[in-house]
Amino acid sequence: TNSEGASVYTNDSVFAYANSHGFIGGYPSTRHSISCSVIAEQETAMQRDYWYSSARDASDMGSATDIGKIAGERTVRRLGSRPIKTGQYPVLFEAPLASGLISTLVNAISGSSLYRKSSFLLDSLGKPVASNILNIQELPHIKKGSASSPFDNEGVATQPRQLVENGVLQGYVLSSYSARKLGMQTTGNAGGAHNLIVQDTRHSFTDLLHLMDTGLLVTELLGHGLNMVTGDYSRGAAGFWVEKGIIVHPVEEITIASNMKDMLNQLIAIGTDIIPHSAKQTGSILIEQMTVAASE
Repeated sequence: TNSEGASVYTNDSVFAYANSHGFIGGYPSTRHSISCSVIAEQETAMQRDYWYSSARDASDMGSATDIGKIAGERTVRRLGSRPIKTGQYPVLFEAPLASGLISTLVNAISGSSLYRKSSFLLDSLGKPVASNILNIQELPHIKKGSASSPFDNEGVATQPRQLVENGVLQGYVLSSYSARKLGMQTTGNAGGAHNLIVQDTRHSFTDLLHLMDTGLLVTELLGHGLNMVTGDYSRGAAGFWVEKGIIVHPVEEITIASNMKDMLNQLIAIGTDIIPHSAKQTGSILIEQMTVAASE
């Protein structure tokens, strides 16, 4: 193995905001992160992977030793990929990628997407948008939370709320501008959502593998194959083939495809393996079925 390098980032700042409506406010902010990227070679094969840790408080971050070790292990295990057959399989998105699925849901219920009618979840307020296992809270005032804030980018006070309850959409994500365009009230989300917490289904990562039985564990996604209007989803991917709940071998150069509406409604379980201190906290997400296309 070899290293592509490591990086450390630290920031200590004060944010202040004032507007013509008489609002003025501010708060101090810190952010720290460390990451490591590793290359592994075996004969003519080469693989890359990485790991990271990020937190508001530097003492909450993982150690440099642990970050490097995890990055190395993740890279080495990708060597020796083997082909799989094209078909319909359960797909397990590991936690760092599962947060991207939650981001897609949030984008679809955000004001700019809604008033432009560029969302696959138009007119979904108060309606089921996902499997009834999905529960998402927005908690803007978590101490040391990555996206904590007392007010949004327009000075509107932030409030804790239930965004999705048992699969039913309880609220949109609106700024004052987008709310006016929709004839609604702002939700205090100018600048985005604040600390989204996805409730797990009390399944460990190992539990999820056994629940999936045979299928694909996705650990890397490539490209941006998502149509926000229709929800059609198609991404290049890499990961691991799983049989009888056991990781068998790595796979690469595959494509996974479905529709976001179907994916949300086919959520089977959400893991307890949450990445701490992230703005969208979710464990790994297991989806009942997607099309997995192998390279020829």
